[in-house]
Amino acid sequence: MELEAEKTLIQAESSDGPNSNSSDLVARVRKLLFRQMLVGIRDGRFFLGTFHCMDKQGNIILQDAVEYHSTRRSSTSPMEQRCLGLILLPSSCRSSCHVGCYIEEQLSLLKL
Repeated sequence: MELEAEKTLIQAESSDGPNSNSSDLVARVRKLLFRQMLVGIRDGRFFLGTFHCMDKQGNIILQDAVEYHSTRRSSTSPMEQRCLGLILLPSSCRSSCHVGCYIEEQLSLLKL
């Protein structure tokens, strides 16, 4: 599901004009609404929240977001967290995007 979400977000960012199949992309993004989303940004921080919306530029808004960042550069250092609420994550800063889903949904994506 994470790869599917990343592809959907990338396609939605790059689609423009009436010739693109925007209604299909909108339907795919709507399936992501109100799901837990983990977004990583380039400076190493992660934001976990509920996917609320995305604009044409690919900026993501998360509800009830929590920021996680490492206190030190080592991978074994503890993560600090900070509750933020509603936040906007610019597409230019995003490095990864993962969406939580049930195991049944993951299995249905494997069936072609």
